[in-house]
Amino acid sequence: MILCLLPSQVFALTVSSQSACLMDMDSGRVLFAKAKDQPRLIASITKIMTAVLAIESGRLEEEVTVGEEVLKMYGSNIYIELGEKMKLKDLVYGLMLRSGNDAAIVISVFVGGTEERFVQMMNEKAKLLGMKNTIFCNPHGLDEETENKSSAYDMALLSSYAFKNPIYQEIVGTKKYQVQSDKKSYLWQNRNKLLTSYDKTTGGKTGYTPRAGRTLVTNASNQKLNLTAVTLNDGNEYETHENLYEYAFSNYQNYKVLNKKKFKIDDAYYPDQVYIEDDFTYPLTTEEKEQIRVEVKLTKLNQYKDKDEVGVVLVKLGDQTIHEQKVYVRKGKVKLSWWQKIWSFFSGK
Repeated sequence: MILCLLPSQVFALTVSSQSACLMDMDSGRVLFAKAKDQPRLIASITKIMTAVLAIESGRLEEEVTVGEEVLKMYGSNIYIELGEKMKLKDLVYGLMLRSGNDAAIVISVFVGGTEERFVQMMNEKAKLLGMKNTIFCNPHGLDEETENKSSAYDMALLSSYAFKNPIYQEIVGTKKYQVQSDKKSYLWQNRNKLLTSYDKTTGGKTGYTPRAGRTLVTNASNQKLNLTAVTLNDGNEYETHENLYEYAFSNYQNYKVLNKKKFKIDDAYYPDQVYIEDDFTYPLTTEEKEQIRVEVKLTKLNQYKDKDEVGVVLVKLGDQTIHEQKVYVRKGKVKLSWWQKIWSFFSGK
């Protein structure tokens, strides 16, 4: 099977960050990279993982009482007080919109029981997501006493995962949020300036410490392309992110390479219908479309039944396999002879 797909020009791109990664969130394809696997201090983009664990705890509507752990926090805070009560969901808004270190430590104790256990949860989640160059030592990103390190690629993986959660999407895409605790009211503006300066932005998280420099994770969508960009140690981070997105949106389109509803192969060995369970979309330049090939490899089973696995379908970009999934058979109804039909009618079988 050959997918004939039409060529354009891809422009070179340079960025000012020490590390960068631009990823398609749906397929995981990296569209641009610079030192993407090098571990670096990540500052407050750490809080993406803190938010993920808080959201996935299923306790967002529960009320949190601020404990003594808040007293040791400094730097960027939302200024919650000892004994103050606020819903976990509201703390996550303060965490992500205002980068509250105090919110981070309170969330960690509430969700994990202790800060130490929560950090263990962060690292367990990172391992599950395939973040191979990441180590978390605290839930906020301050790096004077303990250090959180990750790579641009790992943070793109985390951002892509997090953005699949609609609650996370809503929080990081919010420009302004107002909340009332039992003691006072708050009005928070999102620190992510790209939300207002670049209309394709859908979310993100800022970060800064003197040692880490400026770190930034953002999300943007346009024409069925859903992207995340990560830059580490970049003094011109917002312009860098906009340039990364414009590069991608100008040169890539998302194509449905495999359509499960239209997947069909005429094969004499399997007269019944073979099928796949999932569509496959992938971002491609117009030049790359010409290099896409779809190969189906079937295994001849002596006997098979409905829904048996009978092979694989491979999608190749040039010589590289970019996707693989199983092929199944949908076995047709057995045709009965006239006498068999009569017997079936009278026997009730």
